Amino acid sequence: MEKDGDGGEGLRHHAIRLPLAAMEGSGSEITSNGGPSVSLRQKASSLMASSAAAYRSKPASFWALLALSGGAMLTAFPAASLLSRLYYNGGGQSKWILSWSAVAGWPIPALLLLPCYLFSDASPTWPPSPWLCFWYALLGLLSAADNLMYAWAYAYLPASTASLVAASSLAFSAVFGRLIVGKKNRIGLSTLNAIVVITAGVVIIALDSGSDRYPGVTGRQYALGFALDVAGSALHGLIFALSELVFDKYLSNGSGDGAAATRFHVVLEQQAAVSLSAFAFTSAGLAATDGFAAMRREAAGFSAAGGGKAGYAMVMGWSAATFQLGVLGATGVVYLGSTVLAGVLNAVRVPLTSVAAVVWFHDPMSGFKILSLVITVWGFGSYMVGHSSAKKTSGGSPQ
Repeated sequence: MEKDGDGGEGLRHHAIRLPLAAMEGSGSEITSNGGPSVSLRQKASSLMASSAAAYRSKPASFWALLALSGGAMLTAFPAASLLSRLYYNGGGQSKWILSWSAVAGWPIPALLLLPCYLFSDASPTWPPSPWLCFWYALLGLLSAADNLMYAWAYAYLPASTASLVAASSLAFSAVFGRLIVGKKNRIGLSTLNAIVVITAGVVIIALDSGSDRYPGVTGRQYALGFALDVAGSALHGLIFALSELVFDKYLSNGSGDGAAATRFHVVLEQQAAVSLSAFAFTSAGLAATDGFAAMRREAAGFSAAGGGKAGYAMVMGWSAATFQLGVLGATGVVYLGSTVLAGVLNAVRVPLTSVAAVVWFHDPMSGFKILSLVITVWGFGSYMVGHSSAKKTSGGSPQ
């Protein structure tokens, strides 16, 4: 656990890992009958004890909130990706409308704040400082740009391909987390290995661009969607890192782990403010492009989810809800864990989205795409194993 400058333990940004360092070293000997030596059994026992100690070092509320946040990422984000593709398959054409639906659910975290204020000791962060308002506005602007980039990407790429390319967000999360936040997001050998492997998977997708192009999508449009998908992933990693920086500088009060349930309201506050800011920026762009009138035209001819206005409203409504819950989960992971942990979980959703897109949308799955999927899974899998088994430094930060 990271300590505050005054020596107190803080809820913020705990290094979450299983200390497997006890298994490293040269003491693994084999007896003459082929079984493990006493030394190896002792190390296994030490591993179990240290893992249990790591679990007991944080209260159940901490793990419950982390599990809920991670679960929201792994379910809501894939659903939002599939709904983005469904919007285009049903006849939707406006990138601004799709990006607007991603932030139209901003009242969700605001509504979740009410029980926090009414039934707990949580109090609003009010009035927010001018710098905090600046960061909320900046993060909202970056989120609006990120959503628009992904809207362009899903217009020209199959959902499975777009999700595979978006796995590059792990690399950007690691780099930006290290550069902006510092030692809490250290880049070790396991992180570098994951960056290289996942980047190789993205390159394979780029080399195989002709196998999964939708009819009517030109080579230039495919390349544009691919480039914007990578750019959106980079911006995603930057948003994670800046969010962690805001938590560090403005929303951490040095409270201990026992206050996890009450201090978690700052996640809802930040998400409500940032989403409202993004909603304002996106609404301005939508109005400037006559997008609100286009919604009525698209709804009349929509063919997915039962078709018509009802089907259109269903797709837009679920898009707003799932995307907001996914971002809220990611913000919670950043708050309780780190930028890199959020990047890892963001990459874990890749196989979920890819497989679901093949099943529901019959996305083409070429040999190169399968290879890219395997490489991507191997990349973040090796990161998790390497990160878990990294030796603790004197400060206890992961390698």
